Amino acid sequence: MSIKNRLGTKSFYKMVLAITIPMIVQNGLTNFVSLLDNLMIGRVGTNAISGVAIANQLMFVFWLLMFGATAGVGIFTAQYYGKGDVKGVRDTFRFKLIANVALAVVSGVVYYLMAPTLVSLFLEGDGTPEDAAQTLEIGVSYINIIIVSLVPIALSYAYAGTLKDTGNTKVPMIATMAAILVNLVGNAILIYGLCGLPAMGADGAAIATVISRYVELLVLMIYTGTHSEKNPFIVGAFRSFRMPLSLVSQFVLKSLPLMANESLWALGMTILNQCYSYRSLDAVAAVNIETTLWNLLTVAFIATGEAVGIVVGQKLGSGDIDTAKDYAVKMRDLTVFFGVVCGIIMMFLSPLFPKLYNITDEVSALSTTLIFISGIVMPLMAFTHASYFIIRSGGNTFITLVFDCGYTWLIVVPLAYCLSRYTGVSVPIMMFSVQLAEIIKCIIGEIMVRSGIWAKNIVK
Repeated sequence: MSIKNRLGTKSFYKMVLAITIPMIVQNGLTNFVSLLDNLMIGRVGTNAISGVAIANQLMFVFWLLMFGATAGVGIFTAQYYGKGDVKGVRDTFRFKLIANVALAVVSGVVYYLMAPTLVSLFLEGDGTPEDAAQTLEIGVSYINIIIVSLVPIALSYAYAGTLKDTGNTKVPMIATMAAILVNLVGNAILIYGLCGLPAMGADGAAIATVISRYVELLVLMIYTGTHSEKNPFIVGAFRSFRMPLSLVSQFVLKSLPLMANESLWALGMTILNQCYSYRSLDAVAAVNIETTLWNLLTVAFIATGEAVGIVVGQKLGSGDIDTAKDYAVKMRDLTVFFGVVCGIIMMFLSPLFPKLYNITDEVSALSTTLIFISGIVMPLMAFTHASYFIIRSGGNTFITLVFDCGYTWLIVVPLAYCLSRYTGVSVPIMMFSVQLAEIIKCIIGEIMVRSGIWAKNIVK
């Protein structure tokens, strides 16, 4: 395809941005508040930021488990919507509710019982016993509070995921904005003890987060229930949770590989960060600071990648395979463009961002280097991110599992483990080596997208 043909029309970009911009705003605000959370907790001290960072890394596994469960069925939601099948959309919504809540309950039990053991895995690096003990106490306490929010998070994923898959990305954005406001005010009051309340530090941040999740769910439920003309899937959705067995089996078969992929990928990222922390406790705080800025600056290409799955999935559901293939390539190019721009911004901010934290000079210097490295490789991450959603949009979740999780466990995890255990290389060299290996995934993604094996209608 020539460069001229890879550029979309004005109407194409208008359609894409109408879906993408609300998600950019939603993700951007979410990560901006995460940044403020980090800064507020970071003012408490290095142990506080390390404890919360470890807890959030463990909670990250749950978030991606929810994403996998919702996204697997969301493939059907997008294609049913493109086909005009309201009942099909309703069935996918019901399945998301049941599956997500079940996963939330199981995850909550596991986190509650295993929190001390899991947090301790990140405290093996160099550091004083006193720091390790305080970090462990903060991390476990944070997890024990945050698990109260798992069920509302699960329900919010079901509502927001269905709205997004049907092209409504504005309402989830509004719900997130409401939650952010509550979280921000709650953080200020509970972390530092304003309005006559005691200063609760990291525990205060966890309580504020729990409250905000309930607010987010409430907004989604009220809107969807009061706008049934725009969301016909909600009509009768709770009268019965019966679904055709053949349909449930299809949902499960598509969801399980994605759930496995997201869970194993998250576990792989957890092990990767544990490999960094194996060098020293300073690496825990430095990686957390780098990740905070990364999450804030990747919102554009992350949202555009998600939009690929929605737009391409709807075209596949309508039977327009050729247009789906054309849109896929053009939207991936747009995703990479955002990755290049945001990568440059991240490199520019690398020496400035760590100065916002109350950390040691060693942690600040390490954070600066890690942020610069991440800015360099951001375009590669954008390319593979869009390729992932393209491949997934046609419902072949097993190939998605091989592409994403296979790469993580066959290349990333072994490379990081060997570098941390059997060499003396520094954390920056470890991170650069691991992230540069993304080139391999880019090549595989290009081959798979160009082959067209992903372009299938699964709701005929």
